[in-house]
Amino acid sequence: MAAVLILSGCVPQQLKPTPVCPGKESAAEALSVLGSRAKDMVPLKANGQCLLEYYVEGKKHKENFPVKLWVHPVRSKTPDICPLLAGISNGVNPPVEVYLQGDIAFNPRGLVLGSNEREFWLSIRPEEISSYWWGLWSEGGYNEKLVISPQIVLEALGIAAVGGDEYGEKDWSLSKENGFDVLTQSSDEGRPVKKLYISSCDYLVRRIEYFYTGDEVTVAAELEKYKEVLEGVFVPASVKITTRAGVNRGDSVKITFDSIKKAEFPEKLRNRIFTRPDPQGFKHIYKVVNGRIVEQPQ
Repeated sequence: MAAVLILSGCVPQQLKPTPVCPGKESAAEALSVLGSRAKDMVPLKANGQCLLEYYVEGKKHKENFPVKLWVHPVRSKTPDICPLLAGISNGVNPPVEVYLQGDIAFNPRGLVLGSNEREFWLSIRPEEISSYWWGLWSEGGYNEKLVISPQIVLEALGIAAVGGDEYGEKDWSLSKENGFDVLTQSSDEGRPVKKLYISSCDYLVRRIEYFYTGDEVTVAAELEKYKEVLEGVFVPASVKITTRAGVNRGDSVKITFDSIKKAEFPEKLRNRIFTRPDPQGFKHIYKVVNGRIVEQPQ
C-alpha cells in the first residue's frame, strides 16, 4: 500500500551556529541570489551511497546501496510543471529532468526515481514493497508520503525552488537566526509552507523545511559538504531527508556523493533516462493526483 514508503525520519540535529555575516537585507534580495544559482546550474552526473531506513507494517527495514544520479537543466519557456518547480522571476527554470538509480539487493534498478518536464516516477523493487508511483506535474506533483521525490531531490541539491509568478515576493519573508538568513514562504492563510535556512556568509542553503499540514514540520532536508563543480556552481555532497511528522516519523534517507561532475547528455541518453518506464512487474502501481495517491489496476 502507498503508505508503506515514506523515506524520511529521525529528527535532524539542531543546526550549529555559523560565523555571523550581514546576510541579505530583504526577501527579494535573497530570492534573487537563489534564482541566479538555479539559472547557472549545469548538467551533472554523480555517484555515491544511499542509506535508507523505512518501515513496512511496523517492521523496520534498512538498505545501504550505491546510487547514480543524472540531472539536466531544462530551459523551456512554457513548462508543464507545478508552480513549485516553475521558474524564478526571470523565467528560467530550475532543472526538472532528474534520474536516480540505486542498486538494491543486487538489482541495479532496485530503486529508480525520475522526472521530465511533464511527469515524474518512483519505483522500488524489494519484494516487501514492489511498488511504482507516477504522476503529472500539472495534476499536483507532490505527496508527503513520497519524500524521495524529484521535487525534494532537486531542491535538496541546493537548487531551491522559490517559485514563479504564482509564488511571488509577497509570499516570502526574511528573518535572521543563528547566522542564517531564513526565508519563509507562507500560504494565503498565513501559515508557513516552506522555510529555507541559508548560511549568511556563503549563502548556500543548509536546510529546507516543509509544512504540509498545520504548523508542524512534515519533511526536512539537510544539505552539507558542498562541492564547487564549476566556478560559482555549488552542489551538496551530503543530503539527508527526514520525515518528522505523521505515521511515517522515523524513516530516513541519506545520500552521500563521492563524485559530482559536470556531464554531457547526448539526445539518445536523455531520451533513455528521462523517459518514464512502463510499470511492469510491480505488485502495486499508484498515481499521484492532486496530492492523493490512487492505486491503479494492473
